[in-house]
Amino acid sequence: MDRLDTFNRRYNLLSKISASFFYSIAVAIALNLFWGPGHMYSSGITGFAQLINTLSERYLPFTLTTSVMYFALNVPLLLVAWFKIGHKFTFFTIITVILGSIMMRVLQPVNMHVDPLVCAIFGGMINGLGTGFALKNGISTGGLDIVGIVVQEKTGTSYGKVSIFINLVIIAAAGVAFGWNRALYSALTIFINGRVIDAVYTQHQKLQVTIVTDQPQAIIDGIQEKMHRGITIFHDVEGAYSHIEKKVLITVINRYDMYDVLQIVQKSDPYAFMSVTEVERVYGTFKEQEIV
Repeated sequence: MDRLDTFNRRYNLLSKISASFFYSIAVAIALNLFWGPGHMYSSGITGFAQLINTLSERYLPFTLTTSVMYFALNVPLLLVAWFKIGHKFTFFTIITVILGSIMMRVLQPVNMHVDPLVCAIFGGMINGLGTGFALKNGISTGGLDIVGIVVQEKTGTSYGKVSIFINLVIIAAAGVAFGWNRALYSALTIFINGRVIDAVYTQHQKLQVTIVTDQPQAIIDGIQEKMHRGITIFHDVEGAYSHIEKKVLITVINRYDMYDVLQIVQKSDPYAFMSVTEVERVYGTFKEQEIV
């Protein structure tokens, strides 16, 4: 058991660092090969770093590079995360931010004439893939992730509202700096980035699982032991074909939990009937995966 725990810890550490490295390459490629040449801004802290870079080039005697500002803007947020969210969470976020800053510097911008629509699409796709992969491995890419978590905990305001407000500022800045057609492309790349993140990182998506079974207790014990989900039980349910008395179990899970639930049901009752539907919103108590 000790060897297994050691292996799991090492594997978990390696997967998180690999995800951080993958994200750093993705954001650097998106920035220097697509967003920069296309004169458009990303979302969140990366977009604000680009904005400061543009303003410094135009109005200051020196240039504040995007890579430097990306790191500098994240520093106060990392301090907030260390004290307000968790040390382990912040540790991997620091690694991700440092690697991102380095790769933005190492992968130099490319001066090429590319259709801005192509830049918007591919920039959003590549960055969304890197961000989604990082989130899927349980790490944050810094910036708005930290702001969203803290604001939601303190005020109850959703992360989405905070994100929309900040991104609207970035889009407006893109319109003033490069023209409103570029603002449109910035909005497009932000939208694509978000959609790709949602496609890769599905843990936050909720599913309602309905299970019809004559072995309810084994399934209930398995689900509650594995993921601590609440379950509603309907007693005295009869099948229209067999007229055998069964019970119906209903629970809401993260999409990430689906594989475990399926294994538990198949092991407890191979003849159980199970249906799964997507849930738009959940009200009341729902236990999210803890951030440490």
